[in-house]
Amino acid sequence: MTATALFTDLYELTMLDAYHSLSMDDVAVFSLFVRKLPPERNFLVACGVEELLDDIEELRFHEDDIAHLVSLGRFRPEFLDWLRSFRFSGEIFAVAEGTPVFANEPILEVIAPIAEGQLLETLILNQIGFQTVIASKAARIVEAANGRAVVDFGSRRAHGMDAAIKGARAAYLAGVSATSNVEAGRRYGIPVAGTVAHSFVQAFPNEMESFRRLSERFPETTLLVDTYDTIVGVRTVVNLARKMKSAFKVRAIRLDSGDLLELSRESRRLLDEGGLQHVKIFASGGLDEWSIEGLLRAGAPIDAFGVGTDMMVSPDAAALDIAYKLTEYAGIGRMKLSANKVTLPGRKQAFRHIRNGAAVGDTIGRGYEDLSGRRLLEPVMTEGRRMRACKSLATIADETRMLIRELPPHLRALKHAALAYPIHISSELADYEAQTRRRLTASKR
Repeated sequence: MTATALFTDLYELTMLDAYHSLSMDDVAVFSLFVRKLPPERNFLVACGVEELLDDIEELRFHEDDIAHLVSLGRFRPEFLDWLRSFRFSGEIFAVAEGTPVFANEPILEVIAPIAEGQLLETLILNQIGFQTVIASKAARIVEAANGRAVVDFGSRRAHGMDAAIKGARAAYLAGVSATSNVEAGRRYGIPVAGTVAHSFVQAFPNEMESFRRLSERFPETTLLVDTYDTIVGVRTVVNLARKMKSAFKVRAIRLDSGDLLELSRESRRLLDEGGLQHVKIFASGGLDEWSIEGLLRAGAPIDAFGVGTDMMVSPDAAALDIAYKLTEYAGIGRMKLSANKVTLPGRKQAFRHIRNGAAVGDTIGRGYEDLSGRRLLEPVMTEGRRMRACKSLATIADETRMLIRELPPHLRALKHAALAYPIHISSELADYEAQTRRRLTASKR
């Protein structure tokens, strides 16, 4: 779904009208960050920047948008005329998609006239917030699968079409092998996967007939064996192989219910005894990272997993405490001093320290600082135009895999890490924060 200019909160337009009436058009800096990680996450996987840049570049107020704003009876004609010619003209710095990020680190910074930067708030929070949730969840599931393929089955459980399609993209970026969503496959080049529902099996007089007909039409299919009785279904597959002989090309069976540990063990035994050692076992049905890890720890002979609801809804961390805040205006640092919501002033840069190929900590500094370590924020838009073409999603997924592997093993583990990843503030940023705080505190008197 392409963003429209009216995909914004009313208060953004209220502020823009006020800025316009007061001729407040100096350059501002807005910073996007997560205040704190959910308890269930040791890191987050930043996601959503690439398509966001396209949305920002194309953002326009069309005449039907203006007509609707006129109907609200809130905005001055002069302001609405200004909206007609709106184009984002600023700069954006952002971490590369797939970068692991931590609390209070800048994910993205917008440098633009204050009204332009303000208008982007809702869109940025919506697109990066949601996709980062899904990528972070998918990364955990991929980690739990320990090298086995994971397929996204979550479209029917996602909270809307846009969530399903962009969620599939986020999951693939984080290491998922394929999606069941055909539109996501078309749009992003993600491999698509899937066979049939239980209704297909039920539509035939018996299981054998459904398996035979499907394997004749799609020889390398996966057969769903749990419609009636899983073990009977596996035996039917073995019998079908004997009847079809060399014509039998079925690649896998799918278990979708019951005790997946015991069923996978018995299925493997029956398949092997029937000479079907090449037929793999695919498991699905209410899985998450914890159940996958438990199955594999117990030795379940499962070769691949399909995950739906848990990956596309992320119920254990369905939202982030993500914020987009003004940190500088007219060259002067700005801070929020609210309880538990204090922000860092000014433009910033984050530096990742790598030792022997492993990330050992990050430092947040001022935007102009040149500290040791890898710079995480890179320029992605200037004068309202993106600075490079979008990378292929497969390339981003490969890069994401490498960036996650740099993290210490205790952070990649599913359990909450007792030892937090070290995040430091540079001395110059600390001094600037103290100076800004003193100025703001004095101004309240």
